[in-house]
Amino acid sequence: MQSTRQSILDFLSTRGSASAQQMAQAFGMSTQNLRRHLRILEQRGLIAVSQPAASGRGRPQLVYALTTQAKPNHLAGLSRALLQGQRPASLRPLAQRLLGTQTSQTARPARSTSQRLVAAIRQLEPMGYRPRWEARPDGPQVVLGHCPFAAIIDQHPELCQVDAYMLEELLGADAQQASKLQPGPQGTPQCIFRIKERR
Repeated sequence: MQSTRQSILDFLSTRGSASAQQMAQAFGMSTQNLRRHLRILEQRGLIAVSQPAASGRGRPQLVYALTTQAKPNHLAGLSRALLQGQRPASLRPLAQRLLGTQTSQTARPARSTSQRLVAAIRQLEPMGYRPRWEARPDGPQVVLGHCPFAAIIDQHPELCQVDAYMLEELLGADAQQASKLQPGPQGTPQCIFRIKERR
């Protein structure tokens, strides 16, 4: 289900806006099923109805677009922090600072790993990461479907470690990068972090 919502965000990021019918046709699913995902994204403040589409007779179709909250804004905050003299020795405090300034609330402690992962994904969504998590036999992994730092990652490879530290702060577990900006199922670059519970 999360991958469908991710596809909706990616589609709107590329197209600018689209109706539920257009997206359902693009994803090969029913409009009714797609609307359920649209409601969730709308409740989270990631998409909004922009304007009715002219459809001739009958009710006008609603057109959806990304909100400013869903558009990547994390790079500006990070750039400010780097320009203020942050160095690799202080990457964990930088990660804590970014979480504190870029999210509306900190993740509440949750008992199960899956609850913590869901809470972490919700924290990272407004930061532009297009995140999701996947269950694996050797433990869960977090997939960041969009890198807000892609434009400057070559000059600042340490930013991958900032991502890992943010995941560790949110999950209370160790995060190790398994891949960096590798093409995902739809060809878009993604980063993968393996999550290991602390003993």
